[in-house]
Amino acid sequence: MAAPTGFVANVDGGARGNPGPAGWGAVLMTADEQVVAQLRGALPRATNNVAEYHGLIAALEWCVAHGATHVQVRSDSLLLVQQMRGAYKVRSAGLKPLHAAARLLVTRIGHVEFEHVPRERNTHADRLANLAMDEAADG
Repeated sequence: MAAPTGFVANVDGGARGNPGPAGWGAVLMTADEQVVAQLRGALPRATNNVAEYHGLIAALEWCVAHGATHVQVRSDSLLLVQQMRGAYKVRSAGLKPLHAAARLLVTRIGHVEFEHVPRERNTHADRLANLAMDEAADG
């Protein structure tokens, strides 16, 4: 039997103006925290929470494409973490389809853990999200 393939994903998102020019970032690492991918994307107009979900979805899609069977997601968004854990309901109509897409990706991976981390433990993903917000503002 093959060993499980696991990754750690730090994700972040933000918006200037909320809603406003937005961006997300994701850093993918091996279990021993060697960086294997850095992703980011600009959103012309979105809320912080929408941007957070876009970062999560991008990270999960990358993990699916790379055969992950176990992923630890770290985010400084308590809302995202608690919604993905099922502790908070998803009330926002704008977040419901994003949450559903993320849940589907989680089922494709198999085992995904969500960890809320302080902002200072998410600086790499935050930096990528800010670069993407710059691109969204310039676009």
